[in-house]
Amino acid sequence: MRIIAWSVLSAYATEHPETAVPLSRWRTLVRAARWGSMDELRQAAPNAKILGGDRARFEVAGGNYRLIAAFDFARQIAFVKFIGTHAEYDRIDALTVSRF
Repeated sequence: MRIIAWSVLSAYATEHPETAVPLSRWRTLVRAARWGSMDELRQAAPNAKILGGDRARFEVAGGNYRLIAAFDFARQIAFVKFIGTHAEYDRIDALTVSRF
């Protein structure tokens, strides 16, 4: 899959070094994926939480940070919608947030 807004995650990892390795692993997983559905995503990333029809939440750095991505399986694109601390995540609407 192609990742839209990877530059945002890369910049975030620079500001929050503890996220650098987990975000790099997430990138490797998603770029290698050829998922056709949320079920296939869940099989590859069992700790991901499915949000609505096209979004998933991933825990980063032991759950201290949260990443939300929307997926267009037909076009094989992952759109980064949010990255932030657990506390910041608690203050947003995960189904509608679109920071990037």
